[in-house]
Amino acid sequence: MNISTNAIVSNSEMIKNYRVCREKAENCGKIFVLKNNQPDAVLFSIREYERLSAFIEYMESLEDIDMEAVIDSLPKEGNRREYSIDLLKKELK
Repeated sequence: MNISTNAIVSNSEMIKNYRVCREKAENCGKIFVLKNNQPDAVLFSIREYERLSAFIEYMESLEDIDMEAVIDSLPKEGNRREYSIDLLKKELK
């Protein structure tokens, strides 16, 4: 996973400047919070959270064989595109 340095904030920055960090999450989709230079948390924008929630709910509704087909269709590394539920349904057909 490639993480932009723009999407990384320290724990202390998050505490001191929550509003700025929230805006950064909105622009980036998510930000990674470091504590003592180690990953500690991820703050998602509501848009990104809703997208991921829809994807998880869809995956949970699939039969095992269909889930394997979806997983196999996803890129393993490099630049990843955003997957919509409609796109995933189309790829399964």
